Formats: sequence, C-alpha cells, structure tokens
Amino acid sequence: MKAYEIRGGFGLDKLVLGERPDPTPGPFQVRVKVTATSLNYRDLMMVEGRYNPRQKLPLIPNSDGAGVVDAVGPGVTKVKPGDRVVALFSQAWPAGEPTRAAQVNALGGPLDGALAEFMVLHEEGVVPTPAHLSDEEAATLPCAALTAWSALVTHGAVKAGDVVLVQGTGGVSLFALQIARLHGARVILTSSRDDKLERAKALGAHERINYATTPDWDKAARALTGNVGVDHVVEVGGAGTFERSLRAVRPGGTVSVIGVLSGGAGAVPLTSILMQNLRVQGIFVGHRQGFEAMARAFAQHEVHPVVDRVFAFSEAVAAFEHLKSGAHFGKVVIRVG
Repeated sequence: MKAYEIRGGFGLDKLVLGERPDPTPGPFQVRVKVTATSLNYRDLMMVEGRYNPRQKLPLIPNSDGAGVVDAVGPGVTKVKPGDRVVALFSQAWPAGEPTRAAQVNALGGPLDGALAEFMVLHEEGVVPTPAHLSDEEAATLPCAALTAWSALVTHGAVKAGDVVLVQGTGGVSLFALQIARLHGARVILTSSRDDKLERAKALGAHERINYATTPDWDKAARALTGNVGVDHVVEVGGAGTFERSLRAVRPGGTVSVIGVLSGGAGAVPLTSILMQNLRVQGIFVGHRQGFEAMARAFAQHEVHPVVDRVFAFSEAVAAFEHLKSGAHFGKVVIRVG
C-alpha cells in the first residue's frame, strides 16, 4: 500500500510517500480502505516534532480517517465488508474518564494514522459513518468535532440561552459554533479577518469580534453580555489568549482548554480562577460513547461539517502547508482513494 511517513527526522520535508506491505486483519480487527483523512493542528505539530519530539519514527501521521471496511478478521461482529466507517481517534476509550490506555492508543501518534491507503483497527475502534455525510465530511469528525462536543456537551452541559465564546474559524471552533447553535446557545466568535467573520455570520454566529482591530476582545465580549460575561469559552489559543478568556467568562463559568496555537507555556492567573469560581476544563478529544451521541445529533439535524478545501493524496504536503498558513476556514481534507 502507499503511505506517507515521517521518516528520518521531523519537518514537512521529512513527510515522504512510500510503500508498506498491505496489512492483514487479525482476530477482532478490521481493515479499512481509507477514502479520506482530515488535518488537525495536532497532526502538523506531530510532523514538525513539536507534539512529541520523542515519537518513534517512521510514523504514518493523521489522527482522522474515514473509509470502507474491505476485510475483517476472526470474531468480528460489529461491522462487515462494505460498511462505511470512521476511525476513532482513541482506539481504547469506550466511555468514562480517560485512562493511560486511552492516551497511548491514539491514531497519528503514537499509533500509525490515516495518511495511507489502508488501516487495520480493532472493531471497537471504528463507528458507522453518518449516512448523510460524504467520506470527506465524515473524516473531519473524530478529533475536531468530538473535541467541541466534549467541551460543550459532555463536560460543559451547554443549554439554550447560554452564551458561548468561540475563538477563530478552524475546525474545532466552527464545530463548536454549530454544536452551540444546535443546543440553542448564543455564539460570539472572534477572528482577525472580516471576511471570515462574515462567513461565520452566515453559519449562525450571533456576534463577531475582530481581535486584530479590537485587541481587548475580552472586554468586547463582556460588553455584549451586559458586562455579565459569557458562560463558556472554547479556548484554542493557548498561553497567548488564556488570560483574556478568563476575563471574558462570567463568575462560575467554564473555560475549555483545547488548543495551544499561541503557545503551551505561560503564567496561570490562579487568583482570577479562584475568586471568580471558574471551571477550567482540559479537553482530550473524547470517547466512543460521546462520538456516538454526537453522530446521532448530527444525523438528526443533518449537520454538515465545514470543509475548507479537499486536496488529492499526491498533494498531502501542500495540504499541511495550507493548514500551517492559517488561511483555511474549517477543515482541510485529503482524498485518499
């Protein structure tokens, strides 16, 4: 099979197309012919060596993949050849709190990921593709969509009338917008570009803030709530935005820490967290039970992911470069087969 590998060191110049033997499923395993894979910032960090510099190489990257089951091993009962499926990011997290096994059985590092023609996975590590979605759309769900769902629904218990502040227009952020709207929440979205803010308005963002022209976006968000503060911040920026997120949220509100786009290390304003009785929740994607609940909701309401652009398999490096540029609006996808 053809597969991209991070080989001989880290960096986009080390992401090379090669061949591996076609995999064979063992007991309780399924072989998936990959049709599409989407990119996450995690995948870019993995390729560049910033996510885990000690990651063993060679590694097939990409945490997200969708395709068709084309072979099954002995004992498999959950799926059959011909079934459309999505691969779960964590291959060992059925429900409940995360465990060490859930963390180390993640696709795209430490385990080989989806940037290949085939994957062999445990039958518990795949779920049926929602029928209303294309494979390119379905391939965006395992990380970005489930992370947003875990933040707002599994942990955040978002409800009608809540105010949710969403940062940027990447995959997690736009899924958070869609999920918040699905639950009747009011959404404030930030971006540095007016054209992206207009597109977010068309998707249902109630208010928009350009943080390039309004650097005190935390104050602007509070002003939009009558200076009460928002109920929930989907925090993807990291160290560079975290303190403003704490100032934007109401007393007793929640900040879901998801990304590190502006850095992962910084001072933690503990007094603000303490005195405002804030809940700061780290989000590590999510479990199978959460994915299944999200998939049911998306199917019921025919929610379609926002796909920015679909690249050919031969254009994988260009797809990563496009993601790195920050020009995307929504998810970047690679069509594999």
